[in-house]
Amino acid sequence: MTLQRPTKQTLVEQIAAQLEQLIEDGTWPVGERIPAEPELVKELGVSRNTIREAIHALIHAGMLRTRQGDGTYVCSASSLAPALTRRLERSKLSDTLEVRSALEQEGARLAALRRTPEDIVRIRSAYEACIRAEAAGDIEGYIRADYEFHKEMIVAAHNPILSDLYDSISESVRQVVSYGSGHLCLLELHSELNARLIEAIVAQDESRSAEAVRDYLDASRTVLLKEIQGGDKTHHE
Repeated sequence: MTLQRPTKQTLVEQIAAQLEQLIEDGTWPVGERIPAEPELVKELGVSRNTIREAIHALIHAGMLRTRQGDGTYVCSASSLAPALTRRLERSKLSDTLEVRSALEQEGARLAALRRTPEDIVRIRSAYEACIRAEAAGDIEGYIRADYEFHKEMIVAAHNPILSDLYDSISESVRQVVSYGSGHLCLLELHSELNARLIEAIVAQDESRSAEAVRDYLDASRTVLLKEIQGGDKTHHE
């Protein structure tokens, strides 16, 4: 086996790492245009070519996107999200459901242990948005609200890596919900199970919290895999 000496980061890599940090910590939020090249050159004290190469690296990673004649915009808060999204686009629906189940069951368990009063307020607010959307027959609104409800549960787990992973599969989660959104009985069951989940988290009952999430996703799996023949189609088919 041949071992190689470690090499120091190049200047481009150092600049790219700084820009990535600005995106990850929210200094440059998703959807915002980043400063123009001349401004970055002046601020960082490096050449324009170095700035361009660093930006190109982040574009390749899926964190930035250039709009012709308009500048460069942040399109993802993490390089993980675009990579996982591309992978999930090639995955089976059943595989995505299993990954979501694993993340959410652990998230629910941790949320029951670590939730704060502020977390409970946000979770209840998201749940109430689900109920309003369901009552109004607003399917798109329900899909958004249901995702936000489960996202708030993940946030209440207070594990930043878990939150990043869940954010990274967010589009696939929304797609999975949308597949079954036409089934009124499924939406009603989801509302019932989400109510159980809130009660369990408030009571700090780890077991009941994980069970409520498991029942929610098992119900989804039963309906969705029947609808998508055999469950063997990928999301983009």
